[in-house]
Amino acid sequence: MKKMLFVYNPLSGKGLIRSSLSVIIEKFTVAGYQVTIHPTQSVLDAAGTVQDHAPEYDLIVCSGGDGTLDEVVTGWMHSHCTCPIGYIPAGSTNDFGASLGLPKQMEDAADIITEGQVFYCDLGRFNEDYFVYVAAFGLFTDVSYQTPQDLKNALGHAAYLLEGMKRMGSWKSHYLKVVSDEFSDEGEFVFGMITNSNSIGGFKGIAGQNVELNDGLFEVMLVRTPQNLADWQDIITAVLTHDTRSKRAVMFRTRKMRIESQEPVSWTRDGENGGSHYVVELENLRESLPVLVPQSESEAVVRIARG
Repeated sequence: MKKMLFVYNPLSGKGLIRSSLSVIIEKFTVAGYQVTIHPTQSVLDAAGTVQDHAPEYDLIVCSGGDGTLDEVVTGWMHSHCTCPIGYIPAGSTNDFGASLGLPKQMEDAADIITEGQVFYCDLGRFNEDYFVYVAAFGLFTDVSYQTPQDLKNALGHAAYLLEGMKRMGSWKSHYLKVVSDEFSDEGEFVFGMITNSNSIGGFKGIAGQNVELNDGLFEVMLVRTPQNLADWQDIITAVLTHDTRSKRAVMFRTRKMRIESQEPVSWTRDGENGGSHYVVELENLRESLPVLVPQSESEAVVRIARG
């Protein structure tokens, strides 16, 4: 029998997987897998478990939020395993699953793992670690995840504007040196994100238009520190219209970049704590992540990402 390691976060999505766990395991067993189940016990447990045991299995499956997926992929990379990864989204945001067009219902997502096919997606390197779809620092690194989904649904991108206005006066900016082939500069920045996804924090399209998940390029947005409300409104307008001519919201695509600071900057990777760093080197590892997607959709994932 084929061997599957199934790692799931029992707390993701308020523990929603518990009601579907038996059905999901039965689907995998009927499909011919001998399933080893591992519920995560703590932060980094998923990464350590996958790193230690991934080479023993034919397929790695994880269920949880994007943070759980980040851990599993990081462990998979450090294990030098080459087997595919299946994903059953179970968190509150599930940006990566949305970009891949995975079903929201967990039992339907389990069917994709047994019936789908492999799509080779880009993966991000972050110093010695990895990220699946976003690395970010600054003002908004918690806004999108702390804003209630019903407010996002009702107000869309305006929810960012409201949250930003609430935080005026408490913005912390960082003096950064940014180096890439496409853009190099230094100055005060209040926010930055390096992405490979059509959905960030539950907002579709905020990373730009025509996002491709296997083109070897990141979508980058760097926001210079606003001095007043007018600056802030200009930034929001540039982001909403994807105006690459904006001098306050810098947007470009790149394969590789380096960001330096004179003080430690706190980062997030896939919505989870990415640590504080003086120097961050980011590189797009093109088509390095074999992930299962719906049958006949692997060549259409680009269209999925474009929405």
